[in-house]
Amino acid sequence: MFGEQRTRALLKPIDPARGSIVAPPRLSAHELISRVEAVAEPVARRRQARSTRRLVLAAGTLAVAVGAAAIAQTVRPSSPDTSEVASPRGVDPGMVLVPVAYGSGTRDAASELRALASRLVDAQHDSRTGRYMYHHTKTWGDPVMSSADGRYQVAFANDTKVWQAADGTGEQVTAQLEPQYPDQESRDYWQRNLEPTAAASAAPNRVVLPPMDLAPLPSGRAQLNELLKVRFGGTAVSKEAATVYGRYVVPRQTRAGILRALADVPGFVWRGQVTDRAGRKGVGITFDDRAHNAQSLLIFDPNTGELLAHERLTLSPVRISLYQVILDTAWTDRPN
Repeated sequence: MFGEQRTRALLKPIDPARGSIVAPPRLSAHELISRVEAVAEPVARRRQARSTRRLVLAAGTLAVAVGAAAIAQTVRPSSPDTSEVASPRGVDPGMVLVPVAYGSGTRDAASELRALASRLVDAQHDSRTGRYMYHHTKTWGDPVMSSADGRYQVAFANDTKVWQAADGTGEQVTAQLEPQYPDQESRDYWQRNLEPTAAASAAPNRVVLPPMDLAPLPSGRAQLNELLKVRFGGTAVSKEAATVYGRYVVPRQTRAGILRALADVPGFVWRGQVTDRAGRKGVGITFDDRAHNAQSLLIFDPNTGELLAHERLTLSPVRISLYQVILDTAWTDRPN
């Protein structure tokens, strides 16, 4: 089987991830196939007379999803009180996941982002060092799966902890959480059709990370703009910013540079105070990608400028494609 480095060598200039930060996959190809089969098999048994109907991944075909898992991970309004980070034991699983609430203002975000960049304070990790960069994230909607007619969605959820050294080596521990749903109708449908094995698993999956080319964060403005794909607009920048914060322990100077880079991208709207799904108060900006009927929401810590959360959703009808919270970022000398 091809490894990542050999695959990149073959693709060369047509590699879609060339120049991008590539994070380790949260699920292996085998785990992703098993997850899909756990959903597809019980539905197939109920529909033996209509064998041509099938379940589809909302973000693409299974082959594409498996390929992405094998090579690299690609990568975030109602009351926030209706959203929970995880369903506690004994509670009916499968919460209806609603978009994060934010203000209705339409003010351009540029001046606010530059002001935030100018007053940043140190985060805890700014005065520490270590061999490993540690990140604890929770992600909903990776992947999203739709029923055959496209009416009902289920968003799979994961809790991931990663310890990664500068040479790419380290460990990753992923626990599957309870599935989430964009509306009550989807919840009712999938509660009838999801196999029990597709729900939260008790045993986290631990993976040893192999060596890889993990380039250091750039310090220059032009290099940072290139890393964030600024020339491609707000949707690309939102995704790349979330990837940077989910991979690196970002120092204060670079955090300020990221905020200024976002300020230079037309179309970001300032949303003021926003509460993320972990209950943390932050400040939010959104970017509407009308060409693709989608919106990106970024939530930053109002003091340190660290990214707290990233939401990606379709505008109409409202469907959450991805939501990620970065719960912890630190330097450490060894995996726990």
